[in-house]
Order: sequence, then C-alpha cells, then structure tokens
Amino acid sequence: MNEDLTGLVAVITGGGSGIGAATARELARRGATVTVIDRTAPETDPPFPTYVADVTDGAAVSAAIDAIARDHGSIDILVNNAGVGAAGTVADNDADQWRQVLDVNVVGIARVTAAALPYLQQSPSAAIVNTCSIAAHVGLPQRALYSASKGAVLALTRAMAADHVGEGIRVNCVSPGTVNTPWVQRLLEAAEDPAAELARLSARQPTGRLVEPEEVAQAIAYLAAPASGWITGTALSVDGGMRELRMPS
Repeated sequence: MNEDLTGLVAVITGGGSGIGAATARELARRGATVTVIDRTAPETDPPFPTYVADVTDGAAVSAAIDAIARDHGSIDILVNNAGVGAAGTVADNDADQWRQVLDVNVVGIARVTAAALPYLQQSPSAAIVNTCSIAAHVGLPQRALYSASKGAVLALTRAMAADHVGEGIRVNCVSPGTVNTPWVQRLLEAAEDPAAELARLSARQPTGRLVEPEEVAQAIAYLAAPASGWITGTALSVDGGMRELRMPS
C-alpha cells in the first residue's frame, strides 16, 4: 500500500508530547508537512512549526488554523489529539472538572474541526483522525468522567464521518489501550506503589505491556493516508487485545 504523505499538510493538536509528538514524527517521516497546535511551544525533536492555542479558546483556534493554511497553502490532514485525563468515580469529580474535561476532549474537537473544515473541503485527500480510547468501548474502574468524554468522541467521530463523507472528507478515530504517556507516568508517580501500579496497568492488555505512543502514531498515519481512502467512520483499536480478547486468569 502507498502510505506516502508527500505534499500533504497535517495539523496535530496536542502535538507537543506523548501520542501527538510521536504522530508528528511519523507523519513527517512519511513525507507530510507537519504543524502542531499546542498550549505552549513544545521542545520536540525534530522541531515542528507550532501555533500556540488552547483548544478551549475558539478565537485562538481559528487564528491558528487560518495561520497554518496561510503559511503552508492548505490543510489536508487533521489529527484531533489534544486531551486531558481524569480519575475517579462519578462522586469524585466536581462540576468544574466535568466541564473542563468535556470542553477539551469533546468540544475542543468540534472547535478545531469547524475551523479547519473550509480548508479540508478544498483538499482532494482530506482526512480527520480523532484520538479516542479503549475507555469508550469497555468499562474501566475509576475513569467515569474520562470514559464519558471518550464515549462522546467515538459518537462524534461517526457523526462527523456521516456529515462529511459527501464532501470527500474521511473521519476515523483510534482507540488506544493504556499508553506510556506523560499522563500515565504522572499516575504512576502518584501511586503508593508505582511498580505494582505499572504491573496492574500493563496486565490490562493481553499482550502484558503498555502501548507505546509510536504504535498509536502508526495507526493514525495509516488512517490519514490516501491509501486508506475507503475507510471512514471507523474506530481502530490499538490496545494489545484489551477490547476483544478474554484471556484465562
């Protein structure tokens, strides 16, 4: 399959670390012109043009998207990756935290996509990939708010795919398992027994280890490539079998 992205301009939100940074590197390796939208200018290796904006700020998002299109001539690929985590049951997160997580994880996708649509509609190879989660598909303990937000991302992905398939814009999402990201590392650092917590999180995947950001980036790049032109409205699991396999204990 031809997965070459040469000549395509990609925008990655939350591209400064973790899955976003790995995706930036992978899309660039395949030939795309990569740009990043992040709240701060990250120090990535290699560096990518970064447009500072918070996805909860509609004016800043619109300005960043317009600047990317002006500076690079088009927008062909949008990776909606910016997100925040939350731990706890429904009794543990207050109303402000619910508003914040949903604003970033769900409404943030809508804001960025709405701003990018006029440019994506002009592209012959338009693709949107949203970062979802295994939490949208299975019930995880202590992840009520986070799961609710990612369930909404899954539904939003399918609705967007239906809305824009006639315009030639494909919309898909990836659903990672537990990924070795800075957020997960912070959870481990805060645990009473980090080694035991790492073992527990690793054991949730039938493969017995955390998913690496580069593995998720490979899936995002696959869905973004013109070679995947017949794939839309799909959630691609990158979870070490967590969603579908039931292993003997």
